[in-house]
Parts: sequence; structure tokens; C-alpha cells
Amino acid sequence: MGIIASDIRRGMAIMFNGEPCRVLEFHHHTPGNLRAMVQAKLRRLRTGTQVEHRFRSTDTIEVAKLETHELDFMYKAGDTYHFMNAENYDQLEVDEETLGDSAKWMSEGMRILAEWYEGRPIGIQLPSTLTLEVVDTAPIMKTATKTASTKPAKLNNGVTVNVPEFIQTGERIRVNPTTGEYMDRAKE
Repeated sequence: MGIIASDIRRGMAIMFNGEPCRVLEFHHHTPGNLRAMVQAKLRRLRTGTQVEHRFRSTDTIEVAKLETHELDFMYKAGDTYHFMNAENYDQLEVDEETLGDSAKWMSEGMRILAEWYEGRPIGIQLPSTLTLEVVDTAPIMKTATKTASTKPAKLNNGVTVNVPEFIQTGERIRVNPTTGEYMDRAKE
């Protein structure tokens, strides 16, 4: 299915130079007596690289046909991550390269959304927050306040994040996996 360039919107998946891309930003320009154009920032879904391109507003762009499936993470074996499709119970393997930076956040039983193109997973979307336990951090300081400095803390999935000084070993915290930042203490 084709659309004209002036109809693209942020978040759409389009075909650009023969590969699927996600539209990160777009701006429709109509300079004075010149033809209208659409300046778009795209992210290639297979490689994750970003590219900017200027389309004429009348260019026809093909919309990428992506499927979305919910997957449950089962276990990791070497560089391969094993998932089960939550809809039809098919099991599949995804390599660490396809998962990219998301691989370090995987924990057993986690449900993710995976985007598929031509029968292969090309990208995943993690939950917006993860609740993890702090397994190692420096001892609490008596002068620690909510706005004080931060300290590194190792989480039960092996990732190290910066947390406020008042967080102790054994506490459960919420983390944004997209940015790797501490959000708050988990409410039990």
C-alpha cells in the first residue's frame, strides 16, 4: 500500500531503499515559491542506524507490512535467546545481535512485543518499566537524602545502574530499560 509523503507520521513503519524503517521525526516544509517537501528522520529496523531523507510531498511511499507478536522469554543459551509465542505457543530463537541493547534486560518470564518482517523478528519492545532487585551496592549513608548524589548498584539481571544514596542491597527498584535509569522504589 502506498501513501504520499505528506501523509507520513511519527511512529509509522515505511519502506525506504528496500528496507523497513520507523519514522522518528518528520517536518512538512512549504518554502515560499518552491515545492513542498517532507524532511524525515528514519531508523532502519534491521540495523538500528538512523538516516535523514528529504521527500517531495508528492512522492509515493510504501508502508511496511509488519506483524506484532507477544513473546515470553524462556531462557538464554550462549548467544541465543529462546522465546515462546504467547498466541500459538511456537518456540523460536533470537540471536543477541537482533535484540541489541535490549538483551541485557531479559529475565525469565518477561513478556515483550516483537515486530516481524517477512517471517523474521527484526526488533523488540520492552515493557516501559522493569522491577528488579539490587544485589550489590555501597552501604547506606546517614546523610543520604532523595536529592543527594548517586551510587552504582548491581541488579539481579547483572546490569549496573546509578541509584540514589538511600537505596540498600536487597531493595526492589523500578528501572526504565530504554534509558537504563532508576525511576523509584518498587511498591510491594
